[in-house]
Amino acid sequence: MRVFFLIFLFGISTLGAQTYEVGVFAGGANIIGDVGRTNYILPSGIAYGALFKWNKSKRYAWRASVTRGSFTADDTKSNLASRNQRAFVVENSVTEFSAGLEFNFVEYNLHKLGPAFTPYLYTGLTYFRYDFNYIDALQVQDINQKDGAFAIPMTVGAKYRISQLFIIGAEIGARYTFTDNLDASNPEGSNFEQFRFGNILSDDWYVFSGITFTYTFGRKPCQDCFE
Repeated sequence: MRVFFLIFLFGISTLGAQTYEVGVFAGGANIIGDVGRTNYILPSGIAYGALFKWNKSKRYAWRASVTRGSFTADDTKSNLASRNQRAFVVENSVTEFSAGLEFNFVEYNLHKLGPAFTPYLYTGLTYFRYDFNYIDALQVQDINQKDGAFAIPMTVGAKYRISQLFIIGAEIGARYTFTDNLDASNPEGSNFEQFRFGNILSDDWYVFSGITFTYTFGRKPCQDCFE
């Protein structure tokens, strides 16, 4: 019984030694697919969301987020002549739920007084919902249907503590998706085979780029709780 009591006390002290963050993301979104521009980072719509971090150590944090973004794939703005002539315009939006690990390049100690800055990488697993569309007679056909798919997020960013309670950051996150129909080029289902075009062997990407602003809490009253 004494052993279980000691384990319980250790668990409480471990939780108290963590630092949590909760905050918001705001920025833009763009798509990389078979319609529109091929630029990797060039937002065509807005993106916003909320995020939560559990800083387990100076080097990494568990992270979860919910983000919504909209984008427009416009052939007339592409630098490819074939797309200019085709002139398709496809609008879509995604709502994603993501969880994974954020890795800091340098030791990032939020329990220590003074500034804290580090670049970071984030990856994990994302599930998102988007509008299922297809193109017929040169027009986008919206059948008011949602579809879902998974994606792998690959995010690079940097964060800086502007006070003991607030942190500001900037990041660019590309999502490799397991669908090829964000741009209405490859609708799934035997009834839609005739409407497929482009490279049907390459799935779409979408990118969120913007800033984060988080509030820290759960701080243990000591100089360095991560030692």
